[in-house]
Amino acid sequence: MFTRLSGQVVKRPLKQWVNAFMQARGVSGTAGAPQSVRISINTKAIAATAAVATTAAAGLGYYFYANPIHANMEEEGLHPPAYPWSHRSLFGTFDHASIRRGYQVYREVCSACHSLDRIAWRNLVDVSHTEDEVRAMAEEFEYKDGPNEIGDYFERPGKLSDYMPRPYPNDEAARAGNGGALPPDLSLMVKARHGGCDYIFALLTGYVDPPAGVEIREGLNYNPYFPGGSIAMARLLYDGLVEYDDGTPATTSQMAKDVTTFLAWAAEPEHDDRKKMGVKAIIILSAMTILSIWIKRNRFASLKSRKFLYAPPK
Repeated sequence: MFTRLSGQVVKRPLKQWVNAFMQARGVSGTAGAPQSVRISINTKAIAATAAVATTAAAGLGYYFYANPIHANMEEEGLHPPAYPWSHRSLFGTFDHASIRRGYQVYREVCSACHSLDRIAWRNLVDVSHTEDEVRAMAEEFEYKDGPNEIGDYFERPGKLSDYMPRPYPNDEAARAGNGGALPPDLSLMVKARHGGCDYIFALLTGYVDPPAGVEIREGLNYNPYFPGGSIAMARLLYDGLVEYDDGTPATTSQMAKDVTTFLAWAAEPEHDDRKKMGVKAIIILSAMTILSIWIKRNRFASLKSRKFLYAPPK
């Protein structure tokens, strides 16, 4: 009974609003109209109102998405500028030479604290290194395997199917080795941070001295692109820190660009294949569309151009 009464209470103002809306549009009240006509008019009015409300909500949501409101830039971090990454364009792909250099930066600098749990050695094959090179790099690490035929675990050299080793055996050891801060895994870091590649690059190159009036606790570093401005990770990239095999000058910005490209690839290894498949799909669907239009016009041209003449009986 309470459900029926509540439904009547809700429906009565809605019906009055619909009648007022229709009268404002120049339509007489629906009281004297047949039941089917009233239902049709009410349904169309409600559908039109819902469509307008949905469109307005979608437009408002897009506006706030494209123009975010920042109440406190210090707490949220400075918004990074947009950089012209090669893989960001519609048909652009990764710079594979940069991926190779970025892996070198990760291995010599970042891997001391950060893991890359979702990337296996085989993922590097034919992307940045040859199979023999990747196999040799994997064999430099020892992996625990087993049990063997007598039930014992043993250490063996790494192979292509193994995932890249972690710098610490567990999270507790990682916290203990970094002053209580847990270095995050970098496998999906580009996807997990607002700004993606722009944020990573800006963070790596954005270390500056704190401005006047800003105090940083001992053990922390000031970086305006990090939320709050205080970050436990110190600046790690300096000019000449690594020596690239291809002779590229290892400036701070170059190393930051290369390791960011490598992390972008690590977050989406299928990026290039997906775009290649998309181009193939566009070509095939375009050809099929043109062919179907031609067949339709050729098939129905004779039918649509026919002329019927009526010859009355004499």
